[in-house]
This record gives sequence, structure tokens and C-alpha cells, in this order.
Amino acid sequence: MKLHEYQSKDLLARFGVTVPGGDVTSDPAEAKAIADRYNGKVVVKAQVLMGGRGKAGGVKLFNDSSEAAAFTKELIGKRLISIQNPDGMIVEKVLIAEQIDIAEEYYVSVLLDRAAGNLVVMLSSEGGMEIEEVAEKTPEKIIRIPVDPAWGLEAFQVRAAVAESGINKIAQGQMVKMILQLVKAYQETDADLIEINPCALTPEGKLLAADAKVSIDENALFRYPEYASAMEDGADDPIEAEAAKLGIAYVRLGGDIGVIGNGAGLVMCSLDEVNAAGGRPANFLDVGGGAKAERVKTCVELVMKDPNVKGLLINIFGGITRGDEVAKGIMEALEQLKLTIPVVARVEGTAAEEALAILKTSSIVGATTMQEAAGKIVELAYK
Repeated sequence: MKLHEYQSKDLLARFGVTVPGGDVTSDPAEAKAIADRYNGKVVVKAQVLMGGRGKAGGVKLFNDSSEAAAFTKELIGKRLISIQNPDGMIVEKVLIAEQIDIAEEYYVSVLLDRAAGNLVVMLSSEGGMEIEEVAEKTPEKIIRIPVDPAWGLEAFQVRAAVAESGINKIAQGQMVKMILQLVKAYQETDADLIEINPCALTPEGKLLAADAKVSIDENALFRYPEYASAMEDGADDPIEAEAAKLGIAYVRLGGDIGVIGNGAGLVMCSLDEVNAAGGRPANFLDVGGGAKAERVKTCVELVMKDPNVKGLLINIFGGITRGDEVAKGIMEALEQLKLTIPVVARVEGTAAEEALAILKTSSIVGATTMQEAAGKIVELAYK
């Protein structure tokens, strides 16, 4: 789960990392008051979890607090659209941060190296750009520091790597300290990514995190109730964000055959069968166990928010989930949404006969096996 920039900076500051001053708000008047603390010399940053927010017009520098407040008013409620996120995200809050003069920009991150089975620190003297671009054009500029899972990271290892990186000698001691702080933060907050880009060196020789990204393992969120709000809007995709708010397991996959099932394993099998039949799954959606009609209706509505969906496959194996409740939800969704796309349903298990009886009164096509259902929806959607 990704944290907003202001949350990421607050977390890192608790571990001693130096960050620019600032505060978050959604009120233009408060934005002016925050900017006044820094004599109006601030940067206003939209707090949306999407890439390319700067190019989308969500980041701007100011030397006047009234202008910063006016820009805040303009941003709140605006949908920002970028290449990385063509559907866009609505701005609900902004970070008003003090401007800092930057002499040099570096890159530093801590992440899991799954292949090696340990954490790794990545450091580069080429900050301010995508690390993938650095890796492609100047791979020698990237230094990797493995973190032994048993012994941890020793200061002498970091000092050697920092010296090798080629960053300014004025910043090297501070960078060693910052890396040790980042690794500690990573290990003690159940993070799966910490990234500072750019890590800025000011003309006065001060090193700080000008921007920060932190992602926390969702399975550990019960330990961090303060980040519950970020969980709700932590998805890059707006449909995924809405699903998260509703507590529905949904992942957008980019295809055009909507898929709904109960149980992660069954849904994944359904995706495989759609692929095998020549279709392109649009999403993963698990309605969960014991789903009632209203929840099923909500799930259908979520899937149909994707304008690319041209066919819907519903695959239910009833255990604690009753087939007739699923059928009622499907019928309610059909009536309310006035669906014109083909829908194929396969219902087995608890109350399956009752479900099929309900569905026969509609245009929904029935199927007895998962393979048959996948074949039918692909045929109907692409004919």
C-alpha cells in the first residue's frame, strides 16, 4: 500500500531523516497560513497516488502565499490526468512545503531483492529522474548495497558504497547516516519500498529528502491504523481505489472480458480459462464468501465502470455463498445498469438450482462448467 508524500515524509522524519518543512491541507485559507510560515516561498503538491503529477499540473512553485492559496483552491476537486494514469485521480488535499534550493540531486532507495532473498539499498549520484532511465543510460552510476538478513547492514559497508557512488564529499557522511536510518525505517514499519528521489543537497551542504515514496505491506496494516485512509485511496487506478473503499478485492488487468467469482483461486482459474478461450480478462474480482445480493450488484457495477468491458463472466461455486443470492444481485444489476453486453453465468453448489431458475428469466446465458462459460463469453463478446 502506497503512502502519500506527506505521510511518507512524516514516517521517515520519525526515524531521523531530514525533510523540508510543510503541512497538508484541503482549505485555501489554511494553505495561505502554511505558506506564510515560509514567507510565501513554497511548493504546492497535489497529494494523489499517481505518477507524472508534476507534468499533469499538480506541482507548482510560488513566492507569494496568496498565489499558493489560489492554486490550492484551483487544485482541490480537480482530476489530474497523466500518461501513467490516463483515467486520472481527483485531488482531495495538497502538501504546502517550503521551497529548498538544490545544488545536487541524488537517488536512494531500500527494497526487497526477491532473487537474492535480502534487502538491497540502491544509490545513485544521478537523482531527479527515473532510476530505470539511469540504469539504461548510465548503469555504472547505480550502486547496490546488499543487506544481510542475519547480520544487517554495517556502517563500513555503507561508507565504502557511498564513496564509490561519486556523490559530493560534503554529502557523504550525511548520506551514510541517512541510509542507515532508511534501512531501520524499512525494517521497523513493514515497508516493501522506501524511495527518496530526489535526495537533495542544498548549497549550504545540507542533505534532505526533497520527495519520498513509502509503500507498506498491506498484510501489516493492522499495526498502522493511522494509514487507514491511505488504504482507501492507495490504488493508482480509480476503480481499484473505489473497490478498496468498499472492501472488495478488485484488480484491473487491461482486457475486455469482465470476470467475477467467489474465492481467489476460482477467480484466477476463470482468468486462465478466458485466456485459453482466446479472450482478454479485464479484471480480477472476488466477491468474497457469503456474498449477499446487494454486494454482488455492487461488484457488477464496479466491473462495468471499466469502459473497455464488452462481456461479463460470472463464476460462482456455492459453499457459504448461496447461488440464489448471487442470482438476485445479478438481476438487480442488469435492471439498474440496463446492460447491453453479453453475460454468461455458471453457478454450482448451494442453491444452484434456485439460481438457475432466477437467471432463466433474463438474457443471461447459462453454463454448466467453467470451461464452457469461458468459451461462451469469448464467443459472444467477440462475434
